[in-house]
Amino acid sequence: MIVVLDLVIHLFALLFAYLIRFDLKADFSLIKTEWDILVGSIWFFILVKLLVFAFFKIHNGIVRFSSSADFRRIFIAELVCSLTFILGSLIRYHNLDGFYLFPNSVLVMEFVLSTALVISGRFIIKLLYLETTRDKGREEPILIFGAGVAGQLTKRLLDQDSASLQHVVGFIDDNPALHGMRIEGLAVYSLDSFKSIIEKKQVRTLVIAVQQIQRSKLQHLAEISLDLGLQIKRVPEARTWVNGSFEVTELKSIDINSLLGRPVIELQNPKLSAHFHERTVLITGAAGSIGSGLANALMHQKFKHLILLDQAESALYELEQHLKNKYPEAQISYVIGDICDKPRMSNLFETFHPQIVFHAAAYKHVPLMEANPSEAIRNNVAGTQTIAELSSDYLVEQFIMISTDKAVNPTNVMGASKRIAEMLVSLLDKESKTAFITTRFGNVLGSNGSVIPLFEKQIASGGPVTVTDERITRFFMTIAEACQLVLEAATMGSGGEIFVFEMGDPVKIIDLAEKMIQLSGLQPYKDIDIQITGLRPGEKLYEEVLANAENCMPTYHPQILIAKTRPENKNHIKLITELLCLAENQQNEQSVKLMKQIVPEYISNNSMFQKLD
Repeated sequence: MIVVLDLVIHLFALLFAYLIRFDLKADFSLIKTEWDILVGSIWFFILVKLLVFAFFKIHNGIVRFSSSADFRRIFIAELVCSLTFILGSLIRYHNLDGFYLFPNSVLVMEFVLSTALVISGRFIIKLLYLETTRDKGREEPILIFGAGVAGQLTKRLLDQDSASLQHVVGFIDDNPALHGMRIEGLAVYSLDSFKSIIEKKQVRTLVIAVQQIQRSKLQHLAEISLDLGLQIKRVPEARTWVNGSFEVTELKSIDINSLLGRPVIELQNPKLSAHFHERTVLITGAAGSIGSGLANALMHQKFKHLILLDQAESALYELEQHLKNKYPEAQISYVIGDICDKPRMSNLFETFHPQIVFHAAAYKHVPLMEANPSEAIRNNVAGTQTIAELSSDYLVEQFIMISTDKAVNPTNVMGASKRIAEMLVSLLDKESKTAFITTRFGNVLGSNGSVIPLFEKQIASGGPVTVTDERITRFFMTIAEACQLVLEAATMGSGGEIFVFEMGDPVKIIDLAEKMIQLSGLQPYKDIDIQITGLRPGEKLYEEVLANAENCMPTYHPQILIAKTRPENKNHIKLITELLCLAENQQNEQSVKLMKQIVPEYISNNSMFQKLD
């Protein structure tokens, strides 16, 4: 049908070009004379059009999905046809009967008319298809923030995808020069009119199509949108688009990181490149959220060799595939091993001789560790001791340990085990040439096993979302922030410090749950219920980053602090050694009792071990 339609268009354009040539007033005898000359050429005209359009695969495209690239190919094909006719005319004139195939003026007009009509025909078919397939009764009006190239592409994509049932009703942009203008046929509104437009147009979704949007502006938009009950989505980064396009399914809900309740901490330290230049770096727990985040962060530094250690084979394999595809030139070794296996770890240090060690391997799930205290001690304390002592023995320059805010006034086995690991590292720092440094995190958004992935799964399955207590609060940070802190600690620390972030105010978990439900375009307690399940074993309502008995010292960055803990008692080494023996023999209750002696501030909460306090 399209081939026939194109032929009809071309023949009409040729006829109309002749009529224009004769000022639409040609008499019958003149028309007969021209027709006698033309009749031998008409078949050549049709054949050339078919062959050239076939060569450029004009008819291989689906008309309703025609794009500017298709229109460009049509233009080139029409031009080639016209040049072919001119060449054929010259050959006929000089070598055959002295007549041109077509007058040159006719060819020029036919080229203009054919090109315009063929392209217009496709545009009209595309427009009719979109209008007839769109279910206007079920359409969801949406606004796009950003009237630039990304916003325009997003609008076109949504218009083409009838299955999305979304219809763009306008643009929001903070550029005053665009306010009141029309782009892609739609009005551009100011941010000040955001609320009134949403109410007037009954908008339920805001698509953010600005590629480099400021974090503060994104947070402001998110807060306004959530207050108005809007679902928020973001267009993916431009480098993820293929051939200038992307799929509607790639419109992602806004990152919960933008709702931290504080500005994202950003560090700019020019010393990083020099610090890691030509260094051999080891990361334990490399396949975990922080470990893999560190590995990716280090890809921007010119290290000599990176050793990634983890006992989780599948997770380490996935990290290997990611880094090999993204950084094929990087010198990286992937090692399967358990930090509690001293012979294996000794072999690793003997083989690679790392100069900087990031110790991120740990068991971190509070309820699981409460039920398995001996394993928490073996991994978090004994494993740390093994890696730390080997670092000292092999003259590692720096050992940076990843700790947690749960180590401050711990109420569970996991937090107490990390506090004891901190004490071990601090004691080793006084006796070793290796600089032992500790960093403490709040809860890391999006990390494996954290509350964000849990809430996402619960929302996706229709709820309910479970919160242990409506009063519970946590400090949050992003994976990127956590990795910055660790790298910064490596350049800033000289040994013995515990680095923490000034993390602002804690976030209520129930508020986080409500915001995540709203970000999914649903209503808390109406579409998705929130259930209070009660505190889990070892869980506390409020977490701290610094213990009461500790003092803070400032650094050159106002949001990075150094926690100075009480001086460690050397007698603790004997108690820790006894603790490791108890844990090795699976003496759970005795192990926890001794932990409370080593860490006097450790008071169990909602736990079977409260009787030991």
